[in-house]
Amino acid sequence: MLAKRRIARLIRLVNRIEDWILIIMLAVMVLLAVAQIAYRNIAGGGVIWIDPLLRTLVLWVALSGAVIASRNDNHIRIDFFAKYVSGKYYIHIKRLVHFYCVLVCTVIAWYSVGFVRMDYEYGTEAFAGVPAWITELIIPIAFGLMAVRYFLLFLSPPRTHNR
Repeated sequence: MLAKRRIARLIRLVNRIEDWILIIMLAVMVLLAVAQIAYRNIAGGGVIWIDPLLRTLVLWVALSGAVIASRNDNHIRIDFFAKYVSGKYYIHIKRLVHFYCVLVCTVIAWYSVGFVRMDYEYGTEAFAGVPAWITELIIPIAFGLMAVRYFLLFLSPPRTHNR
């Protein structure tokens, strides 16, 4: 019982850390975008590295949000089956979907590791001296975490509709 409580506390802590990382990245994005607009209007030109950094942050925010959404199976979905399939069959379909998500996320994580490794080996630069592999690191991490989360959802006790 004590171990379960510690695990639950650890999961809540990890969830809070994920939430705060996402909030901070989003706030930095907004502040940088506003600063870039101000620089362009006041000085007639912006800081050259802000635009590529903003594009990188969009990728990081999107994939971090996807990881957070996968926590409790809150991804956007076309829920055709929820409307027309009874509870018992719906649970099996949902498990099948979770398993499929595990497979897809695992494949993407696997191949993105190769992609990041390739940019690391070639020394590709993203912007302002920042190596491209650092900006791409979120891809295998996010899809790996989503694969783990969907695997846990696949193994978890069945739930009925998410309405």
